Amino acid sequence: MNAALEFKARVESGDVVGATGLFADDVVLHSPVKFRPFEGIDAVRALFRVLQRTFADFRYVGQYDGPNGHVLHFRTLVEGKQVEGIDLLELDDEGRIGAITVMIRPQSALTAVGEAILAGLVADGVVPAGGPTPR
Repeated sequence: MNAALEFKARVESGDVVGATGLFADDVVLHSPVKFRPFEGIDAVRALFRVLQRTFADFRYVGQYDGPNGHVLHFRTLVEGKQVEGIDLLELDDEGRIGAITVMIRPQSALTAVGEAILAGLVADGVVPAGGPTPR
């Protein structure tokens, strides 16, 4: 099983630790709410811990495979808002997940996701409280 398919299975089963174990150490996650990406395994793992608490009824509803990556279409609830999005997974030369680009719609859902994730990152001590929103 390739890393993208294994990632999908682990996320769907709630195994975030196992899912993030499929990332390259220098993984980069491009967030839909932040200009600068999350870089490195520690930053991305911290984000995934918050996502696990933030997303309710998370499920993948579609999958598209290409020669250089995989697109996983998802639906979830955040703060009672329906969220739809995609995870674009790019594999590195060793078959590990080297980059993730996340896209979310609609705008109101994106706003709810951004606010909830920031609150979770502050609660976990990843970003300081009361400071500027991470870019």
